[in-house]
Amino acid sequence: MTLTDIVKSARDGMAKAVENTRRELSGIRSGKATPQLLDTVRVDAYGSSVPLNQVAMVTAPEPRMLAVQPFDKSLAIAIDKAIRDAGLGLNPQSTGALIRVPLPALSEERRRDLVKICGKLSEEGRVAVRQARTDGMTKIKKTEKVPEDEKTRSEKDVQKHTDDAIRQIDELFKAKEVEVLEV
Repeated sequence: MTLTDIVKSARDGMAKAVENTRRELSGIRSGKATPQLLDTVRVDAYGSSVPLNQVAMVTAPEPRMLAVQPFDKSLAIAIDKAIRDAGLGLNPQSTGALIRVPLPALSEERRRDLVKICGKLSEEGRVAVRQARTDGMTKIKKTEKVPEDEKTRSEKDVQKHTDDAIRQIDELFKAKEVEVLEV
């Protein structure tokens, strides 16, 4: 494996960690409705557990309301049950072809708890980035028949990508914190 491959592998691992953190944070409830809020919901349909977005279309017609429209109307009851059981504190109202999911207002205490959860998720992302960095650095050090200055250059490159990825995760966290605390 060449130094370029090692750096690329580390960079890809860091990019995956940033994207995973972005996806995790988008699933955290804030003051306004977003379709990504229901991304973690899984529905028992067709004999298996499938993600909600594969059996229904989720939209946010109002700032405090989500609308879930099943592709197959016979799944409306299963979707309603899955949303209730997802642990998001949501109480859907089914009208047959459409399921409305009103978002209750968040208390100040709940907002603080959500910020703590966001902080934990972003720290997990930073840990994943640092793990990719450690793996890359270890592989660079073990590379043989390569001049030391090339190894040093590759290590600096990996460190630069690490700093960029951690900065991106910090920005995601700050933006989500503002969004959650916004009344």
